[in-house]
Amino acid sequence: MTRTNGANGGGDGQQQASAAGKLPRKRFYRARAHSNPLSDSHFPVPVSPDEVDLSQHYPRYFPADKGGEGEEPPPRIRFADVGCGFGGLLVGLSPLFPDTLMIGMELRDKVTEYVKERILALRASNPGHYDNISVVRTNSMKYIPNYFRKAQITKMFFLFPDPHFKEKNHRRRVISMQLLDEYAYVMEVGGIIYTITDVEELGEWMRSCLEKHPLFEAILEEEINADPVVKLLSTATEESQKVARNGGQTFHAIFRRISLQEE
Repeated sequence: MTRTNGANGGGDGQQQASAAGKLPRKRFYRARAHSNPLSDSHFPVPVSPDEVDLSQHYPRYFPADKGGEGEEPPPRIRFADVGCGFGGLLVGLSPLFPDTLMIGMELRDKVTEYVKERILALRASNPGHYDNISVVRTNSMKYIPNYFRKAQITKMFFLFPDPHFKEKNHRRRVISMQLLDEYAYVMEVGGIIYTITDVEELGEWMRSCLEKHPLFEAILEEEINADPVVKLLSTATEESQKVARNGGQTFHAIFRRISLQEE
């Protein structure tokens, strides 16, 4: 059985960043803009959510000396940022929901290492803060059920995913009817799925998939406007900032997980 590598584990670079509280520099972690999610990658994958070692990700919430009867149930990860990139959304969400555990899921190894070091540096320079965020290198299109239990997640984010323009590559898109089945399984009823892109055709695709799926319904515009998370979708990430600098347009689809009687 394998266990995940947490944000506080790793090599000398991470330890130095933690000790100094200095943010890592992106130029040392540059990678291809996207990876092929259908290719085989070599990294540890837990066989079930019970095998995810949360103490490696959130040591403040899972201290080594804590234990014994009568303890409250341990917290669970509630937010998942799928394809988290350089971690901007996680950093923006952390102070808004300081008691909510959240994780970024990223396929590219160099980008994952950057986010790990970024979190360590933020924790070192802001004691008591950013302890609720972490990152894991994984392929969320294959292994979502390996990390989360049924009805565990309250918010899922898909920000500026790879559009895979060619029709033959549409099966690589991170939003599809088949994948929505898996996302619905790990989301609690009432949970919210957030998507945004600067590619109109992809925006229409994601919205269409969500509209067709029986376990999701669109959220009304007034509720969207009142949601403090929505602003972060178009401001917190490197990609969203690039779109804004270039005067680009964005297209979002925000839906709620609903219940069916037969569930």
